[in-house]
Amino acid sequence: MGGRAFALVRAAIVATVFVCLWTWYVPRWMGSSMVPQWNVGAIILMTLGAAVMIRCVWDFAWTGRGTPAPFDPPRRLVIAGLYRYVRNPMYLGMGMFLIGEALILQDVRLEMLVLVAFLWIAVSLFIIFYEEPTLQRLFGDDYAEYRRHVGRWIPRLKPFDKPHSAAVPSPHLD
Repeated sequence: MGGRAFALVRAAIVATVFVCLWTWYVPRWMGSSMVPQWNVGAIILMTLGAAVMIRCVWDFAWTGRGTPAPFDPPRRLVIAGLYRYVRNPMYLGMGMFLIGEALILQDVRLEMLVLVAFLWIAVSLFIIFYEEPTLQRLFGDDYAEYRRHVGRWIPRLKPFDKPHSAAVPSPHLD
């Protein structure tokens, strides 16, 4: 199986397991009755969050030749798609989805919102102390430049446009 195709399969498996854990199993562990109270705001947040996550998983596999998992990271710096606007769109997408889910699962709404706040803190620490130093070590000046121009959480209005960086593989991962 080719590099990109194999990366897509790996990324789809990893993303499915991760998303199911946080959006299906954890909420059901928190409460006994999971009768959704559908509303437009929740549907919009969940749809946007899912679309963002799907696009990011695609970019990790297609451009980066890897997955969102730290044990199988992209082999190339990913600054395509939504990563041209913000450095962590996948986490933002997951947060949107979980907030939308909290809005429809009234029995565990408070617990879900507390979980989102806790995860934001945990993910921020993970990014600051593991992910960013690792990306700096793997991709050097290309990542440093990307980091200078693209915010961690606040999206740019204009896309960062340095396409040659996305094609630079890490010598440590290929």
